Amino acid sequence: MKLTIVHPCIGRKPGQKYIRTWQMESLPAATLAGLTPKDVEVRFYDDRMEVVPFDEPADLVAISVETYTAKRAYQIASEYRKRRVPVVMGGFHATLCPDEVARYAEAVVCGEAEQLWPQVIDDARHGRLEKFYRQTGRPSLLGLKPDRSIFKGKRYLPIGLIEAGRGCHFKCDFCAVQTVFNSTQTRRPVDDIIAEIELVKLDRKLFFFVDDNITSNIEQAKEFFRALIPLKIRWVSQSSINAAHDEEFLELLKRSGCQGVLIGFESLNPANLKDMNKAFNTMRGGFEKALANLRRHHIRVYGTFIFGYDRDTPESFAETVDFARTHALYIAAFNHLTPFPGTPLYARLQREGRLLYDQWWLDERYSYNRIPFQPQGMTPEALQGNCLAARRKFYSWPSILQRGFDRVNRNDWFMWRNFYVINALHRNDVSLRDHYPLGDESWQGTLLNAN
Repeated sequence: MKLTIVHPCIGRKPGQKYIRTWQMESLPAATLAGLTPKDVEVRFYDDRMEVVPFDEPADLVAISVETYTAKRAYQIASEYRKRRVPVVMGGFHATLCPDEVARYAEAVVCGEAEQLWPQVIDDARHGRLEKFYRQTGRPSLLGLKPDRSIFKGKRYLPIGLIEAGRGCHFKCDFCAVQTVFNSTQTRRPVDDIIAEIELVKLDRKLFFFVDDNITSNIEQAKEFFRALIPLKIRWVSQSSINAAHDEEFLELLKRSGCQGVLIGFESLNPANLKDMNKAFNTMRGGFEKALANLRRHHIRVYGTFIFGYDRDTPESFAETVDFARTHALYIAAFNHLTPFPGTPLYARLQREGRLLYDQWWLDERYSYNRIPFQPQGMTPEALQGNCLAARRKFYSWPSILQRGFDRVNRNDWFMWRNFYVINALHRNDVSLRDHYPLGDESWQGTLLNAN
């Protein structure tokens, strides 16, 4: 049996190279390859960096779909299906919108694939694919072994992606993670993670633990960090800000090789944080105290901010950029609010009649960074323009130089050298993403309905 796994790009402008900072390893593809029986021949194509050979023989095609990649995924699926190759789709978007995804695939995996994938492969072998495979409950991540051999010959950003846990206990109203995993988290056994790191650490100078929130269970995180200390690796991950108030946690974070954490500050306005169900951001002294604690342990911060909540005004942007520069954030994101299907936010905006598209991710009028809803305090155009201006100000050369000489950002030679590379990449990307198409603009095919 021949299985082809395809990672779809967000979209493509004819004649232009794909945005470099979107090209990290596809860990879902490696995980799926690792779950596949050894007697199945697996081939992997990354639509972000190579031409997918649709005419190459295949018995089954697997595509993991995110909301932003849905349109391109359906284009790819149609190319295979018109060649009579069955397609199975999974991923976040397939779980959030299974009926939509089912229109373009022979089979849809809803939820995590660990327990379902062997059955999908067996059914495909015998020509009896079911329309839906639904995971109930959370499967164990014991024994998970991503197959990274599928990445051979592909040029990704030089960061090793590792999954230590999956899901998050918080219930932020804009976040699809809490919808898909019902505000729960599962974690891999520490020994399994350590063994995976040992296999690849010689080829990686920096690891990114892709967990939705590596600190969701602080006591388990501490156990994990203790096990990381002897490996002497550099790593980064995503964390909720509440962990910055635990002194033992911070000490273990530093000793284990943590170079920085991505923290969703989201807003400086406490009323906005309350609206998004993230008031815990203001606990125990709020941002100032949390950042002071992180700086004391020389932990760099990638701060993310969201604009478009009802209390935001045109003044919110400059205030937020000043905050990010004052605290010398290593990098930062200034994004507009995006209502993802299945989230409480999407349901509320739909109920209030504020969505500007029925399905923005499929609408021909929509493009990347366009505002898909009606904000309360400004026009959609003003929200988009102010986000762009905030990025330009934060990634201006004076800002980069000022933040680069901060004592925390230059505390480690490797991270200081890469500070300028990473910030220059982001500076170059500031407007590249605006109005980027969803789907390949040069594609001339027809979406084939599977129903």
